[in-house]
Amino acid sequence: MTKFKLIIIFVFLVLGIQYSFSQVYKYKTTGFSVLERNDKGKWGKWSDLEKVNLLVTLDIDKNRIIVYSREIQLYTIMNYEKKEENEADEIFPFSCSDMDGQPFLISIIIRKKQNFRKQLYINQKNVILQYNIEEIIDIEDFKK
Repeated sequence: MTKFKLIIIFVFLVLGIQYSFSQVYKYKTTGFSVLERNDKGKWGKWSDLEKVNLLVTLDIDKNRIIVYSREIQLYTIMNYEKKEENEADEIFPFSCSDMDGQPFLISIIIRKKQNFRKQLYINQKNVILQYNIEEIIDIEDFKK
């Protein structure tokens, strides 16, 4: 009987360790806006916020961020930058590259003074994509 208890404890420990190392964060988008540079290199104005319902994954194990839009946006995380924090925001920046090798800075920002609203910013050379995001625990949350 003691061997059986030890085996059960061992199985739970192994499963617990495996689960704790698997870090995939899933988000659903609720809004999308874009900011573009004009022909003179100056930033324009943010577009009107559009309602969107897309899946976004932050996969720490595979070092990638994926936005499941019409055209899947796959970004490889090259470096996990230092977290920045001030009175209004917590910023989690990632140095990334796309499938063509173009460098990007992608940030997840938590707006402390806006009820801890989360946003994803994809900063490209001439365009910035902004998504309002909510973390999902269960895929059923995505369908809501």
